[in-house]
Amino acid sequence: MKGLEISKAYAQEYGIPMLLDKFYQYMNKIAVGLVGEGSECFGFDDSFSQDHDFGAGFCIWLPEEDYRQIGAQIQNAYNELPKNYMGYERKSTYHGVDRVGVISIQRFYSRYIGLDRAPHDNMEWLRIPETFLATATNGQVFLDNLGKFSDIRSTLLGFYPKDVVKKKIAARLAVMAQSGQYNYMRSINRGSNEAAYMACNEFVKAALSIIYLINEHYMPFYKWSFKGLEKLTKLKGAASKLSDLIGICDNLENAARKQQIIDEICNEIVCELNLQGFTRTTDTFLETHGLEIMDTIEDSRLRNMHIMLDAR
Repeated sequence: MKGLEISKAYAQEYGIPMLLDKFYQYMNKIAVGLVGEGSECFGFDDSFSQDHDFGAGFCIWLPEEDYRQIGAQIQNAYNELPKNYMGYERKSTYHGVDRVGVISIQRFYSRYIGLDRAPHDNMEWLRIPETFLATATNGQVFLDNLGKFSDIRSTLLGFYPKDVVKKKIAARLAVMAQSGQYNYMRSINRGSNEAAYMACNEFVKAALSIIYLINEHYMPFYKWSFKGLEKLTKLKGAASKLSDLIGICDNLENAARKQQIIDEICNEIVCELNLQGFTRTTDTFLETHGLEIMDTIEDSRLRNMHIMLDAR
């Protein structure tokens, strides 16, 4: 059974009845769910996930003023709920202590996006790394009578504004051009397998990000970045080739094959950029596409930035 299913069943059987019984007057302020850090929040948990920070647990979100007034009492009542559920006993580590239980809405979002509200403009959006937005919007909300937690969540799930998407894609294209189309083979020819490895790594990270951006999904942190591709529909061929690419050692013997895969990935991305209307040029060098996209950004603050400048 998946961790999110366990959490929802546990909240419905024990958590919400406890809140209705002991804190009924606050139910119009309370949100309940499971969102945040942990493989179970992404639906990626498996048997290996159960050795730490896994088991019966859920989040109770309150507005800051109500959290200060009643948060400790609700947390004490939460702590009295059964520790074992469906044969799962929650195993918490130091890093997992604050993942479940009573949390202020404002503090929850401040922790992951640096704001206690939804972003208001392009610059605020640009500063938030994709992986933290993925963490702040995963999981599920089981109950939200006030709607405040869900309102912020809904705005974040609406994805980056168009100009921010363009700026991020342009930055990734520039990195892919520099690392994969230019520096990879130069590093091999110099006999620097270490530099070639690093160039390939930068290429893969940027390509992964572009795939998520074009699919309008936030990329989860590196551990789950390939796993998350399974849910996406666009650029599936490029995603598969990235898996092939990282499985090949960086040396002179393999260099031609790796460069061929890099070029195939770039060509597929060019086709998708044309199809989605991001670019018109058919040039295979990705920096050309990045520069074209930069010219279409309406927000002058973003348009005038260095093409590679961006918060990951």
